[in-house]
Amino acid sequence: MNISITARKFKAHYSLKNFITDELSSLRKYNDDILHADVVLSYQNVKDSVKKAEITLQVPGQTINAAEKSDDFKKSISSTVEKLTRQLKTLKSKRNSLRND
Repeated sequence: MNISITARKFKAHYSLKNFITDELSSLRKYNDDILHADVVLSYQNVKDSVKKAEITLQVPGQTINAAEKSDDFKKSISSTVEKLTRQLKTLKSKRNSLRND
C-alpha cells in the first residue's frame, strides 16, 4: 500500500507520520487489496485549535473516504481509521454475500 501524507499550513513531524503508517497498516487485516492511501492533515486556529484528518483509500473498483476533527491529530487519525474499518467490513461482507449467491 502506498501512503501519501499531505500537511496543510504546517510540517508533519516524523513521529506523526509513523503513527499514521502504523494505523493504516492495521487496515490490511480487513482488506489486503488497498492500493493507495491519501492522508490530508489540516490545522485551523480558531477559538480552539481544530485538527482535521481526511483519509481516502483506493480499493480496486472503489474509493473510500473518511474525515474527522478534534483537538489532537492522533485522535483525529484514530477516529478516521475506525470509520474506515467499519466501511471496509461492510464492503467485505457485501463482496462475500455476492460470492455466495
